[in-house]
Amino acid sequence: MLTSLQQHLHQLADAEKAKIYAKFFKTGKGEYGEGDVFLGIVVPEQRKVAKKYPDLSLSELQQLFSSQIHEYRLTALFILIHQFKKAKDAQKKEFFNFYLHNTKNINNWDLVDSSAPHIVGDYLLGKDKSVLYKLATSTNLWERRIAILSTQAFIRKGKFEDTLRISEILLNDKHDLLHKAVGWMLREIGNRNQEAEEKFLRKHCKSMPRTMLRYAIEKFEEKKKKSYLYF
Repeated sequence: MLTSLQQHLHQLADAEKAKIYAKFFKTGKGEYGEGDVFLGIVVPEQRKVAKKYPDLSLSELQQLFSSQIHEYRLTALFILIHQFKKAKDAQKKEFFNFYLHNTKNINNWDLVDSSAPHIVGDYLLGKDKSVLYKLATSTNLWERRIAILSTQAFIRKGKFEDTLRISEILLNDKHDLLHKAVGWMLREIGNRNQEAEEKFLRKHCKSMPRTMLRYAIEKFEEKKKKSYLYF
């Protein structure tokens, strides 16, 4: 079944798109996606492939996660999310631990964003969340992004405390991808409770990175945007 999935993906490969994706996802030397290899397959097609192979074992998924081919890893994540959603509680824990074991392979922003809320975040609803704080202080960029993106699952349930606390931990992060992620999650809070977001912004807008602030206030009316940009 694994070989069949791989062959299916290679049949969909597009060399021109692969070149574009390699540039877009920063795969050059010294860039955050260095070493990533693209086949050039659009995401909707990868989702279709994942649906055809819903029962891959964890050992087969591990082989996909261990590949340099980006589409192997993203398709594996789509399958893992499907399996996680269908699983009973005990098996959800197994999938959660498997995901955390593979953070080194969930190593680009699309991989994190498409999976962290649906596996890590969903699993931790109503549970101890100390693992997120460990991830938030990791030296690994993608583990830090997993920490903040996972909290999107909590935001959807109207729970903002962990997002705000992790945002404070990441306020001084040096990487632009974390500035964008934190700003995005703050905006998600504001979509549900603008006062909760603004309380955070009033405290931190002077010191937070400009990119983070701009993402956070993107949906504010113009006058209010300016009041935070020039606070």
